[in-house]
Amino acid sequence: MPKQNEIFDVTIIGGGPVGLFTAFYSGMREMKTKIIEFLPNLGGKVSSFYPNKMIRDIGGIPHLSGDELTANLIEQATTFDPTIVLGEQVVEMQRHPDGYFTLTSSNGARHFTKTIILATGFGTLKFVELDLPNAKEFEGTSLHYSISQLDRFKGKHVLISGGGNAAIDWANELEPIAKQVTLIYRKSSFKGIESNVTKMMDSNVNILAPYEIQALKGNNGQLSSIMVHNLTHSFSEEMEVDHLIVNHGFHIDLGPIAEWGMKMDNGTILVDRCMSTSIPGIFAVGDIANYENKLALIAGGFNEGPIAVNSAKVYIYPKDPLTHLYSTHYDPLTKEDKH
Repeated sequence: MPKQNEIFDVTIIGGGPVGLFTAFYSGMREMKTKIIEFLPNLGGKVSSFYPNKMIRDIGGIPHLSGDELTANLIEQATTFDPTIVLGEQVVEMQRHPDGYFTLTSSNGARHFTKTIILATGFGTLKFVELDLPNAKEFEGTSLHYSISQLDRFKGKHVLISGGGNAAIDWANELEPIAKQVTLIYRKSSFKGIESNVTKMMDSNVNILAPYEIQALKGNNGQLSSIMVHNLTHSFSEEMEVDHLIVNHGFHIDLGPIAEWGMKMDNGTILVDRCMSTSIPGIFAVGDIANYENKLALIAGGFNEGPIAVNSAKVYIYPKDPLTHLYSTHYDPLTKEDKH
């Protein structure tokens, strides 16, 4: 058995928004906490894919960019000095007769913990790429699957392909910046949030539906035009384009964690009202957790994290009463606020 000071109370796998807030609450519960993140930085999907998008569905925050939210969450998560491990993918889990778990990373590193909270999002997300012969030629220069800097599109002709929330959000964000924004979608109706679709419809965004991209034209990585095809009347037309943004969804891969033996449904982990998986001592929160009437918002994950931490606390100390915990009544924080 490892030395007692090497065993953590809680190990959170995933350093995205939900994992970060879970770490804060775990620290406030005075649990010895570790975060293991596959990426070389904290922030998860929000910081990687939506750094400049405005987030408006968290109570008390009218609007905040993905980067700003991530920075705030990292500051909050490190309040109680959790151990943070970056650039490691956990691949194996073993439960020992003494009750603790050993987690092994792909680089051979081992981590010892009494409980595990999975906050992996959907695991590894890979963009569905545009299936055209010369698409690779333009990637990173004028063909984009994510956006980090809006300014590069100022005064440009931008074509967005997709009909979900991401595509519609980018159309609305870029409409006042770009010279012209065109959104192309292979169906006649959109999958995005109603108010965002209405905003786009009422703007100067040029909407082509049902259409699909037929061919890319350009030189040295720079697009000059795109052939688009009308799926209803079966005709094609050529459009002048400086940039193409493709939002066709993601390939989801939970990786080796999916083989740990937890009950799953369609790539997600089934949990009960305590965020417990089918393996005692392992909990799941955020996108990867699946239960009836789940709220698929960051704000919903912020509720799930503390529930999982409380459940982990009860799992470790089943005979100790679990009292309610509020940051406004937590002495170490209230004393700090007075200074």
